[in-house]
Amino acid sequence: MQASPLQRFHHALSATGLVAILRGLPTADAVPLGTMLYEEGFRLIEVPLNSPDPLRSIADLARQLPDDVLVGAGTVLSAQQARQVAAAGGQLQVMPHADAAVIQAGVSAGLVVLPGVATPTEAFAALAAGAAGLKLFPAELLQPPVLKAWRAVLPADVPLLPVGGIVPASLPAFKAAGAAGFGLGSALYRPGDTLDAVRAHARAFVQAWRALPVA
Repeated sequence: MQASPLQRFHHALSATGLVAILRGLPTADAVPLGTMLYEEGFRLIEVPLNSPDPLRSIADLARQLPDDVLVGAGTVLSAQQARQVAAAGGQLQVMPHADAAVIQAGVSAGLVVLPGVATPTEAFAALAAGAAGLKLFPAELLQPPVLKAWRAVLPADVPLLPVGGIVPASLPAFKAAGAAGFGLGSALYRPGDTLDAVRAHARAFVQAWRALPVA
């Protein structure tokens, strides 16, 4: 029996807990860039919806990349967008906020939903709405001591993923505090970066991830 998106998400997270956030991705670059990231070890790819023609990029990536990759959208702001992501073949919905209606729309569409939260109140409300994990955003404010405090009260099996300003050197302290993975933005990819430049960034992140102690 084929694994569900949620099962694939947890498998991808344990393999390489790094989400590639490809904001501003030109559609022509989607498959070459996604293929390179797969070769370097990435298994979670997010195309924010404020990118050029993001649904086409998501569709192309979902169709061309191997089945062990979970492709989806970031900056999902409405229930309609959630349904559009699912219709394009996406399986991952990442949000900057924790609107319960948008979370529920994504869950109903079969997506793995990672809403953005900045307080324990938002975190518990997002989980009640069906979130599969939580995006701690912005991580520049939610430093490792904050994550550690959250980890003490949130369900132990809920993945926490810091996003915002993450660089390879950030990983050890956040992981020690209880992070299950990380969202990587401009330190991994900026529009206009060459494939070789993004590959170098990707390798630095994957090397930092693989150097982390096994829980």
